[in-house]
Amino acid sequence: MDLQISLFLLCILFTAGHSLNCYDCTSLTGSCTQTSQCSTGFTNCLSVAVTVNSTTVKLKSCAPSVCPSGSINLGIGRGSFQCCNTDLCNNQDAPDPTSAPNGKKCYYCDGNTCSNTVSCSGTEDRCFNTTVQSQVIKGCVSKSHCDVLQLIPGSGSISCCEGNLCYSELPVPLLFSALLHPAALNPADLHILQLQKR
Repeated sequence: MDLQISLFLLCILFTAGHSLNCYDCTSLTGSCTQTSQCSTGFTNCLSVAVTVNSTTVKLKSCAPSVCPSGSINLGIGRGSFQCCNTDLCNNQDAPDPTSAPNGKKCYYCDGNTCSNTVSCSGTEDRCFNTTVQSQVIKGCVSKSHCDVLQLIPGSGSISCCEGNLCYSELPVPLLFSALLHPAALNPADLHILQLQKR
């Protein structure tokens, strides 16, 4: 019995002092061989693939304990994230997000307007809406990302919704105007309202 207790205590002492090691690099092509020991509080390894204009950047690093796996689509680019929690487990690249539409649509912003729509794919089952340095960002995202983003301190402007095209593109006064005087809407606003009804 004493031997079992001693082994148990030895295991606790051994694992308590063990820090996670992860691959740590950024690359456009090629393999990642650089590793690093994670700081306190970083209990996951992360692998990310981001594609914008047919250029894919791959990133590997340590990640905090709250680390979602899934994908995000901003209309002008997309990314996939994969987290794991054992030594050097991020040796594999994050999977490329599937391009097969899953039936969900969300708005995205291209810098000039946020009335563009994007077809979500894979596990992207939410639309999100946030503002970063006065720039509005919208798109499709996996539920796991929404749950994590809303837990981050100072990220109060991030919100997610489940309905198809669930973030209204019309300002509230224009929505009231549409209800009272639908004939007064211009063709672009009318098109947005029709998309939201689908």
